[in-house]
Amino acid sequence: MKQIVFVCLGNICRSPMAEFVMKNLTDQYRVESRATSNWELGNPIHQGTQKIFQKHQVPYDLTKTSLQIKDKDFYDFDLILGMDENNVADLKQMAPAGTEHKIHLFASESVPDPWYTGDFDDTYRRVLAGCEAWLDQLARTEEFDR
Repeated sequence: MKQIVFVCLGNICRSPMAEFVMKNLTDQYRVESRATSNWELGNPIHQGTQKIFQKHQVPYDLTKTSLQIKDKDFYDFDLILGMDENNVADLKQMAPAGTEHKIHLFASESVPDPWYTGDFDDTYRRVLAGCEAWLDQLARTEEFDR
């Protein structure tokens, strides 16, 4: 089973949104989320993201807390998706040698951080579209197979 991890700065807004939206769309992959920083380590999913889950009836884990990406994750996951260009740059700096090829930008346009924009609805639209696009791409290609 392919393993996908979504990564943003704090793992309380965008990456957990992508994690649970993707889990709601498919059960064909192991899906998790992480942070590049330790700023929010151990904190729950942001209330704005939880409200989006409730509004769109996306099941999620109330006990999910922020986790920072670790070296082991770069080996364990097949696909590491940064939610914006800064996340991708940080991930590439953090990646152990030989794992950089697994790191990709989540969407052609970075997903703005709703922590700063306050627009969780726009983030949801972008995350849903991005998850659907990745599912289409994964169905068409063997590129991300181990």
